[in-house]
Amino acid sequence: MGVSNLSYKVCIVIPCYNEAKELKNNVYDNFIVKDTDSLICFIDDGSSDDTYSELQNLEKKYPNKVISYKNKKNLGKAESVRNGINYAITNFNFKLIGYLDADLATSLEEFYSLTNYIKGNISFVFGSRIMKIGSTIERKNSRFFIGRFIATIISRILDLKVYDTQCGCKLFTKELALQIFTKPFISRWLFDVEIFNRIVTLYGKEKALTKMLEIPLSRWVDKGDSKVKTSYFFQLWLDLYKINKICKASLKVNKLEK
Repeated sequence: MGVSNLSYKVCIVIPCYNEAKELKNNVYDNFIVKDTDSLICFIDDGSSDDTYSELQNLEKKYPNKVISYKNKKNLGKAESVRNGINYAITNFNFKLIGYLDADLATSLEEFYSLTNYIKGNISFVFGSRIMKIGSTIERKNSRFFIGRFIATIISRILDLKVYDTQCGCKLFTKELALQIFTKPFISRWLFDVEIFNRIVTLYGKEKALTKMLEIPLSRWVDKGDSKVKTSYFFQLWLDLYKINKICKASLKVNKLEK
C-alpha cells in the first residue's frame, strides 16, 4: 500500500539544510521504527552536501513513514516549512500537521506528545522553552539573552502574552494549516510571528486566544551552530519593521469589524 493511501494522526514537516552528517548518524530511526501513526515529511532546502541523497535513503528504508521533497533552490526555513506543509496537505491523509527543527533540539517523541493537547477548541499548540523544575533547557547564554530581547519586542508587536514565539516546535489541525500557510512569508526566519498574526487575523484576538496553547517543553537541547547567518542580524530589524506594519494593519481591520 502506498503512503498516499494511508492515514496518519500527524504529519511532521522537517526542513533540512546540509544535514547529511546528522542523517547518517541514524538520529531519526529510533522514532520511525516505533509504532506511531506519524508521517515525516523532510524538505531539503537546496543543500550543498548529500542531504537529499540521505533523505531518499531514509524514504526507501521506511516507505510508509517517510517522504522527501526538495526545493529547487535555497529558500530559507519559512518557505521550506510552507512548501512542506502544502505538499503534504495536497498529497497525504492526516489529521494534524506541524514542523520541527532538523537538529531535534526538541525530540520527535516530545513533538508527538503535543498531539494530545489538540482537542476541543484548541487547534494550535506550540512548544515553549520555559525553565521549570524537572525540565532540561540547554541554551547558550548569548542566544538566550538575544532571544528574550527579541521575544519581548515580538510580544509587543503581536499584543499577545506569549513567552516563546520562536521555538521551532509547532502543531496545527489540518484545517487551520490550510488557511495559515497559503501565502508566502515576509521573513525567512521570523515567520513564526507571522503565523501568530495570521491566526489572530483569522479569528480575532479574543477567539484566537481560545484556539492556541503554549506548552512548556520537558527537554530542549541546543545542538550546535545556528543555520542563521550572522549577517541576518541586520535584516532581522527590517523584518520586524515589516511584520510590525502588517500586525498593526491587522489589528485595525479587526477593530473595524467589531
